[in-house]
Amino acid sequence: MRQNKRLLIFYLACAVFNIGANTAHPVTPTIFTTLGLGSYMFGVALASQLVTNFLFSPFWGRLSAYISSRTVLLITCLGYAGGQVLFGLARTEPAFVVARLLTGIFCGGGFVGIMTYIVNTESDPVARGQQLTATATIQMVFSAFGYLIGGLLGEVFTYLAIIVQVGLLIVAGLIFYFGCKDDATLPFGDLKKPGGRSGFNPFSAFVAAKSFLTPLFAVLFVMCLLQNLGYTAFDQTFNYYIRDQFNFSSGYNGLLKGLMGFITLVANSTVCIWLIRKTDTHKSVIAVLGVCSVTMLAGVLFEQIVPFVIVNVLFFAFNSISLPVLQSMVANDVKTAQSNLVMGFYNAMKSLGSVIGALFAGFLYTANPKAPFIFGFCSFVLATVLAVIYLRGHAKQRSGSL
Repeated sequence: MRQNKRLLIFYLACAVFNIGANTAHPVTPTIFTTLGLGSYMFGVALASQLVTNFLFSPFWGRLSAYISSRTVLLITCLGYAGGQVLFGLARTEPAFVVARLLTGIFCGGGFVGIMTYIVNTESDPVARGQQLTATATIQMVFSAFGYLIGGLLGEVFTYLAIIVQVGLLIVAGLIFYFGCKDDATLPFGDLKKPGGRSGFNPFSAFVAAKSFLTPLFAVLFVMCLLQNLGYTAFDQTFNYYIRDQFNFSSGYNGLLKGLMGFITLVANSTVCIWLIRKTDTHKSVIAVLGVCSVTMLAGVLFEQIVPFVIVNVLFFAFNSISLPVLQSMVANDVKTAQSNLVMGFYNAMKSLGSVIGALFAGFLYTANPKAPFIFGFCSFVLATVLAVIYLRGHAKQRSGSL
C-alpha cells in the first residue's frame, strides 16, 4: 500500500513537471514575433537548450546513482525554473540562447531522473515496463495539456505562462523530493575516492557507454534518435506554421494541443497497452513508425487547414505510441547493471535527435515552410528501416543464445 502511494505521488509529480515544461511553448512564437526576432529563432532557441540537454543527460544519470534520483529531480527542477526566469527577462537573440543553454542543463536531468527512479525502484521487468509506459503516456498527455494551459494563459498576458511555468517546476521538484524514496545505488563517499569524480565529465560519460553499446544496440539508439528528430521537426514547425500560415492565436494553438493530449491518452491507454502486452514490440514498432511516416507525408501534401490539421493530429497520436514502445525496448533489451547510465544515454540520444530536428526546422522553414515536414518524413522512414534491421538482428541474437 505504501509503495502504491509513493508511485501515485511520483506520477503526480511527473504530471506537474510535464505541464510546467511545456507551458511556455505556445507563447514563445508570440514573444519572438513581438520582439521582431528572425523566424529561425524558434529552432535556434530550442536547439540551444537541447545541446546542453544532450551533453549533460549521462552526467545526471551517473550522478543519480550517488545522490538518488529524487535529489537530482529537485536540483534539476529548481535549475530549470531559474533558467525560465532568465528566458522571461530576455529581449535579444543572444540572451534567449544563453537562457536556453542554461535550461537545457537541468531540463534533461529531469527526464533522466524520472527514468532512473523507475529502473532503480522496480525490479520486476513487467511492472517496470508498465511504469515506463505510464510515465511516457504522462509525458505526452500532460505536455499537451501544458500547451493548452500556456496557450490560454497567453491570451490573458503573454508572460503569465512563463510565471506559472516557474511555479509549477518548483512545485514538481518539491513533490519529487519529499514524495519519492531514496534510490541511490552507490555510496556517496565513493565520490571522495581517487578518480571518483572523473566520470562526471559529460564527454567521459559518453565514453563509458562502450560498456553496453554493441553494434546492434547502436541501431536501437539511432532509431530513437531519428524518431525524436522527426517528431521535433514536426512539433516545432507545426506550432509556428499554424500561427504563421493560418494565423492561429496562442489560445487556438493551446486548444489544439489539448485535443492532441486527449487523443494521446486514449491511444496510449488502448492501442499502446495492447501492443506492449499482446504483441512483439520489435515487430509492432515497425508498423507504428511506418504509420508516422505516412501521416507526416500526408501533412506535406495537404494545403487546406482541415485536412492538414487532421493528419497532423493522427501523426501526433501514433508518435505518442512509439515513445513508450521504444522506451520499453531500451529498458528491457539492454540488460546491464549500469541501468542509470543506459537511461541517461537513451535520453542523450533523444536530445541529440531533438537538437538536429529543432535546428534544421528553424532554418529549413526560412527556405520553405513545408521543408521541415519533408525532413521529418525522411527521418521516420529511416527509423522504420532501422526498426526492420533491429528486428532481424535481435531475432538472430536471440536464436544464437538458445
